[in-house]
Amino acid sequence: MAEVREGPWENTADVPEPPWRTAPRSAARAPLTRDAIVTAALRVLDADGMDGLSMRRVGEELGTGAASIYWHVRNKDQLLQLIFERIVDATELPAPDPARWQEQLEAFAGEMRAVLNSHRDVARISLGRVPTGPKLAVLTEWLFALLKPVGIPDRVIAYLGDLFALYVGAFAFEESLGPSSFTGTDLSPEQFFTMLRDYVLSLPEDRFPHTRRTVDLIFSGGREDRFAFGIDLMLRGLATYADKPAD
Repeated sequence: MAEVREGPWENTADVPEPPWRTAPRSAARAPLTRDAIVTAALRVLDADGMDGLSMRRVGEELGTGAASIYWHVRNKDQLLQLIFERIVDATELPAPDPARWQEQLEAFAGEMRAVLNSHRDVARISLGRVPTGPKLAVLTEWLFALLKPVGIPDRVIAYLGDLFALYVGAFAFEESLGPSSFTGTDLSPEQFFTMLRDYVLSLPEDRFPHTRRTVDLIFSGGREDRFAFGIDLMLRGLATYADKPAD
């Protein structure tokens, strides 16, 4: 069995960068750094959102022109990826404890959600993206160190990170939107769900008996309850793959 790594699992300082992260031209000619650009981009993101983020705006934030940004970042799409990587890097991983694997995965999901909600539109940026730098390797190794000792198959562990990221990212994105108004006017969440409930109760009972009967359940539960339910559902399914008791 592979030796379990000791120490802080979120540390990526000693993991080499992938070759495609290298700037297209030597950055030695420019006074900026990629980290400074990403930090400025996060400030622009918080102020203007993803639609207002541009290389020009980041240059203005740094007191320089967009041309200087291109010495370090190829285009806006790479900048969005670097923002996503910065946010993912902020997740903290405890030393894996297989005896507490469900508790640690639940805490990890909560940590991911908090990180994705830490800046405007970051959850939106996360959709369809995966870490491509050192954090990808660190997260994967952490999952295997946590779950392999309880007998969960390699294929399940390999797919799990993607599944968790999809659920948490989509949930955080929905949180960032607030309730959409189907009437074309601004509605409070209470007004929104009251209108939906009244509509469901107006439907014919002989055709929608279960929907009418459970209408209060359908529209019950806050964000915390529903997020926890989704995580619990995944953990229960994951437990069916475990074939060894945790020590």
